[in-house]
Amino acid sequence: MNRPARRALGQALALGTLLALAVAAHAKPAKYEIDPDHLSLGFLVHHLGYAKVLGMFRKASGAYVFDEETGALSDVRIVIDTASVYTNHQKRDDHLRSADFLNAVEFPQMTFTADKAKRTAERTFVIEGRLELLGRTNPVTLEATWNKSGEYAIGSFFGGKPYVMGVSARGSFKRSAFGMQYGLDNGWVGDEVHLIVEFEARRQ
Repeated sequence: MNRPARRALGQALALGTLLALAVAAHAKPAKYEIDPDHLSLGFLVHHLGYAKVLGMFRKASGAYVFDEETGALSDVRIVIDTASVYTNHQKRDDHLRSADFLNAVEFPQMTFTADKAKRTAERTFVIEGRLELLGRTNPVTLEATWNKSGEYAIGSFFGGKPYVMGVSARGSFKRSAFGMQYGLDNGWVGDEVHLIVEFEARRQ
């Protein structure tokens, strides 16, 4: 093999090594912190059977580990401040914070955790997790869609643009499973709670 050929081969091998390292670095699982300013945690519950009340929790935080290359999701943890419940009605919100519902004084937080998720398509996942509420823990499943990932298009954080992932998720649970019985027997308040989760998360 002449000198130009050896040089070309060496350059090709070096390029291949760099590409392999780049792929390996990209595939590495990364921790994501949910941006509290771009986190919406909503819920819908039937009221007297007429219509559903839309509410939300205004204070929460969370994180997870995600590998973009393989789609592996793990270590999901979302912590919600129960006293931050809001339905645009002060008297109702105070009632929701009471022992009839969230009992926010005794149980200031509820927590959703999941060890892993099942990838059902290129950008959809089923997350079989656990919700801890009112001192009880029960399974709760979220169906999640990975909307987009990339360098943030607007603003700057700490002198640079972060890498951001956006997710939409939906799920439901029965509040009676957590011992929340108020309004069930007379049909005033529905048992099933429909969850609406929307967030952006920054890669660390």
